Amino acid sequence: MRASEMTGDFDVVVIGGGHAGCEAALAASRLGRATLLLTSDPGTIARMSCNPAIGGLAKGQAVREIDALGGWMGLVADRTGIQFKVLNASRGPAVRGLRCQSDKALYSSEMARIVGAADHLRVAGANAVGLVVERGRLVGVRTGDGSVISCGAAVVAGGTFLRGLIHVGDRRREAGRWEEPAAQALSTALVELGFRLARMKTGTPPRVASASVDRAAMARACGDPTPTPFSFRSRGERFPALRQVDCWVTYTTRGVHELIREALPLSPLYSGRIVGRGPRYCPSIEDKVVRFADRERHQIFVEPEGLSTDWLYLNGLSMSLPEEKQREIVRGIPGLERAVILRPAYAVEYDVIRAEQLRVTLESRDVPGLFFAGQVNGTSGYEEAAGQGLVAGTNAALVAAGREQEFVLGREEAYLGVMIDDLVTLGTDEPYRLLSSRAEHRLLLGADSAYARLTPRAAAVGLIPPREADRLLEREARLERVKESFRGTRLTPGKRTQEALEALGIPLVEQISLAGLVRRPEVVVEEIREWAAGLLSPPEAGELLLLDPGTLARLRDELRYEGVLRREREIIDRVSRAESKRIPDGFAYRGLPGLSLEAVEKLERHRPRTLGQASRIPGVPASAVTLVLAHLVSRGKRTAGG
Repeated sequence: MRASEMTGDFDVVVIGGGHAGCEAALAASRLGRATLLLTSDPGTIARMSCNPAIGGLAKGQAVREIDALGGWMGLVADRTGIQFKVLNASRGPAVRGLRCQSDKALYSSEMARIVGAADHLRVAGANAVGLVVERGRLVGVRTGDGSVISCGAAVVAGGTFLRGLIHVGDRRREAGRWEEPAAQALSTALVELGFRLARMKTGTPPRVASASVDRAAMARACGDPTPTPFSFRSRGERFPALRQVDCWVTYTTRGVHELIREALPLSPLYSGRIVGRGPRYCPSIEDKVVRFADRERHQIFVEPEGLSTDWLYLNGLSMSLPEEKQREIVRGIPGLERAVILRPAYAVEYDVIRAEQLRVTLESRDVPGLFFAGQVNGTSGYEEAAGQGLVAGTNAALVAAGREQEFVLGREEAYLGVMIDDLVTLGTDEPYRLLSSRAEHRLLLGADSAYARLTPRAAAVGLIPPREADRLLEREARLERVKESFRGTRLTPGKRTQEALEALGIPLVEQISLAGLVRRPEVVVEEIREWAAGLLSPPEAGELLLLDPGTLARLRDELRYEGVLRREREIIDRVSRAESKRIPDGFAYRGLPGLSLEAVEKLERHRPRTLGQASRIPGVPASAVTLVLAHLVSRGKRTAGG
């Protein structure tokens, strides 16, 4: 649909067709809201502008959470993945992370197909240049041709396009991605509305021609022999859907590091031309050579961008040096001596909103009806963007429908909840990336438990149809019934039992439950499945035999870590009773006896929703939170007495 064909009012307008924008638009449309997705070029929907991969440590859990909430990223990754691998597979389930290498072009086209086929959703090729606010509330979006699209809510998901500026050496041009124009006017419109913006920077490595690479000088990096899907919905489809391929590993050298050091004056990162803050956990090669001067080499993953393209992605080699210097550096790496660069690495600076200006629903505190999602909130990564898009789109749909309900995920419920709480409570001065260490309750946030945690929430708000939710929740109920039968089945030493277990290499010298047996590290649950089924009543025995390998592994893990998980939940219950205490909107901190001016300033700037959020604001001492709690309790007593 062209901008000139946009007629009628919409409930929700989503600005930007990246990973955040797609999930936002699809979530709003699933809730039955008339939704418009505005993007400057519909042919670039869900483009993987950097690494052609989905998932990873913490990020893989986020993708599974998006799937449990009815989102699409996981299913599209399954349909277009060309290598799947569980990272940290030898460690506990809480810190494992599923990752897949994607076919870049197919990922974008499959997501575009899903967006195009969605009910209540239209796509238009147009630029948003302004926001229409009346009586302090968003009522419309203004496009580049002067049109105004009326709406009940809007989601800004502008990615790296807001005043985007690309750097390659001393060359720079206004763009949000390579050869894609920046969005200049929207930043100005946000500033005029009173929003505080910041400047951030990210980068991407060179792409080289596959035929010019010598793989014999590199190490092979294989995927898992039995791939694991992201999405529950993939169980009804052929998986993996595409031919699986290998990636390759090589390393920088001392000579390459010396080339980089000599070229530092030519880097806009070190010459001062780039002012935006870059990502700490995905630094450029210039940064790595400077910050880790004692390292003799840095790992480079050579990854295919798809099955039908000659392009390879040099993961770990992002930079902003001049093209001729990039060629020298690339060709100094083993296996890349004759590499042909198809597109140089570049850095991109862009505007972000200070996320402390947002509510935990991702709605603006000062302009009701206006939401923000993705890199515009200061995050990095497709997964972080998609998760924010889903939450923002859901809440935008609820606001547009006039519903009082809010869709909010707690830190103890989801990695997505951790991320959003971090952003709106603490803010960020650098591109934010999800990490396992950010989640204090990560033991409860394993990827496999996402459906039990989140699908009931999704069903309650309307993100998942009842029939699909029932199917997911029945699987969870089946697992619980099998676990309960394992807890209740006792094994007593006796000739028949001991002979059966000894045949499996498992000694039994005292009475133990079947669950206790599974907790033993030497017990392989897959090997005792059929024997254990013979001890259970027919319904549970049948359900045990039907468990797929992934659910069977989850049965083992949840029984083994049962005590730890129970203690973790008890801690959450105790803490949440105090932390969940709501702070009323407009609460007057100034003038509260005993509250320092610094605490007042920070509390007024962040406007925490709960005491828990207030306690996580840097510079707000526990004593200040206690004072606020005491005032709330006192006011509650006065209200009750009056």
